[in-house]
Amino acid sequence: MRVGVISDVHANRVALDAVFEDMPDVDALVCAGDVIGYNPWPAACVDALRERDVPTVMGNHDRKIVTGSNFHGNGMASAGITHAKRELTDDQAEWVRGLPRERVLFDGRLKVVHDHPTRRDHYTYPEQFSGDLLEEEDVLVLGHTHVQAHETFPEGVVLNPGSVGQPRDGDPRAAYALVELADGDADKDADADVTVEERRVEYDIESVADAVRNAGLPESTASRLREGR
Repeated sequence: MRVGVISDVHANRVALDAVFEDMPDVDALVCAGDVIGYNPWPAACVDALRERDVPTVMGNHDRKIVTGSNFHGNGMASAGITHAKRELTDDQAEWVRGLPRERVLFDGRLKVVHDHPTRRDHYTYPEQFSGDLLEEEDVLVLGHTHVQAHETFPEGVVLNPGSVGQPRDGDPRAAYALVELADGDADKDADADVTVEERRVEYDIESVADAVRNAGLPESTASRLREGR
């Protein structure tokens, strides 16, 4: 079974379209949250995932739609949430509010959370990956850091597909991953049961920067896209 894994779209429709165009045929898609925030197209990105019926979990930016609150001390983040609240229809906002904290999919073989299995809003960077993060699943998918990485342990695989819409690992290209789950019962001692391919896609960053300015969003939101930070 081949699964396309995305995260941290952050309302970047141009990057999301590039990822979907680049992605080979998959049996399923999953998203590790933060569909909205920062960039100009929260409604279009929500619709893109809904149309494809992508199992998605709630990120910390998505949660601001639930709580009605906003970020403090981060002008880029707060501007993106204000924009999203203005742009989303009631129906789109209701979809965001209905997102769960975690999903366990494919007969329990893959778990998706946004940040950390037990510590909400914790940034789990690659150096913090460990087999202790896994329970019964073969693959644990995380987002939140916008840093693409994966590591294999005796317990299974910990994966961050990176950010579609705002990478922060020094590579400005949109990030995603492909996960191959071998058919049959999983054997955690056999690496061949799970394979991961990290992928990057170029997209038209300058068109996004223009849209950021046209939407009245901070110039820094555009400049960080060019730098992948």
